[in-house]
Amino acid sequence: MTTVEAQQSHPATDRRRWKALVVCLTAGFMTLLDTSIVNVALPSMERGLHAPQADLSWVVSGYALTYGLVLVPAGRLGDLRGRRETFLTGVALFTLASAACGLAPTGTWLVVFRLLQGIAGGMVAPQSSGLIQQMFQGAERARAFGAFGSVVAVSTAVGPLAGGLLIEASGSWRWVFYVNLPIGLAVFVAALRLLPNSVPRKDPEEGFDVPGVLLLGSGALALMLPLVQEQAWPGRSKWALVPVAVGLLLAFWAWEGRQGRLRRGPLVDLRLFARRSFTLGALLSLVYFAGFTSVFFVYTLFLQNSLGYSALAAGTAAMPFAVGSAVAALVGGRLVVRYGRGLVVLGLGCVALGILGAIAAVHLVPDRGVGWAAALPLLIAGIGSGLTVSPNTTLTLSRVPVRRAGAAGGVLQTGQRIGSAAGIAAVGAVYFAHLANHGRTSGALQLGFATSLLFVLAALTLAVADLRDGTTIA
Repeated sequence: MTTVEAQQSHPATDRRRWKALVVCLTAGFMTLLDTSIVNVALPSMERGLHAPQADLSWVVSGYALTYGLVLVPAGRLGDLRGRRETFLTGVALFTLASAACGLAPTGTWLVVFRLLQGIAGGMVAPQSSGLIQQMFQGAERARAFGAFGSVVAVSTAVGPLAGGLLIEASGSWRWVFYVNLPIGLAVFVAALRLLPNSVPRKDPEEGFDVPGVLLLGSGALALMLPLVQEQAWPGRSKWALVPVAVGLLLAFWAWEGRQGRLRRGPLVDLRLFARRSFTLGALLSLVYFAGFTSVFFVYTLFLQNSLGYSALAAGTAAMPFAVGSAVAALVGGRLVVRYGRGLVVLGLGCVALGILGAIAAVHLVPDRGVGWAAALPLLIAGIGSGLTVSPNTTLTLSRVPVRRAGAAGGVLQTGQRIGSAAGIAAVGAVYFAHLANHGRTSGALQLGFATSLLFVLAALTLAVADLRDGTTIA
């Protein structure tokens, strides 16, 4: 470790480090919550703005798209120019974009501001994981990532409930965005005081890889567009973008290899993928997020559209998963030091068991009581998710050099966004196809859950394969 890295890894006091962690987690919660909180507000937006379906689709998918596109470049920018400065810029832009979304006069302007909000969220996310790498080591780093995993799991699951509560209390969809203003302002002020000053690495061979950014960005865009727009773009022509994406990403890989050989500061150091813990962990994360995020997509759709649940009731029905995830992620952050990848295997097993239980609950209680019947299985799945996300993040990033922590975190989270988009596209296709052929039946939800289960089982297979590595916490 260099002198600069050693200085960055040991902030002045333990108390200050843990307060700084709270700042990072709050910002992460705010930006991730916005991936799902708007879902329940779409009907109100349609009525209030007279927005067409295409605009409403982009309100959801546009945020996910721009968020995912900037993760790796923003992570690298933080590594080079300072994580604190990049974090502050992202939070300020996110807060302003949230205000603009709340004030949007038309659907078109709302889409534009949501795209900016996604860019800002993508700037913040890799700084949070990079700052955890920078501020903590060993068992403390595992605990910090446990808290981070808890935030990831809870923010994904609690979005519909939070949106329902805000709309019911205020009577307006605009408060779904306005709620970010006091939070963003508080985070910005606290970050100014608590986040450690970064001392960027002074190396003449280190630079910002603009061609790499363009290749990765265009490749990721070509890959994610047909996924996030799977329902909005009918027909099969959209899938012609996938081979284009593969070609661009292969070109990116070749370019990054060249940059690395010439020591010109690649956007992504390909030596990261020589680490078995990083490669398998990133792939596992991608596949798992395809499974668990798609569960909520079809579940809330079924409860509202087929059973007539309100937005608030549908959000409440997802809460057992969120509670289980939050508690288990904190526990998992402590246990991963002792049990390593075996804890992830246990967690994925619990998720699979919970989804199987939810399928059985829907089959046995195919009416409005399904929310109660599925509560226990979803709690089990949530506990499993908490034992999966944060331990896997810790194990995946444990051997990454601190000076590459932002870019590595960006790669990991980009995989999560791509996995989420792919899972929702695949599970949504199965769900809507069954609805088209059979009407609003519980069979559509069961098939959707079964498809999500396949992704979880694939992640479980990867975790079992990685047990041989015996990954430990650095």
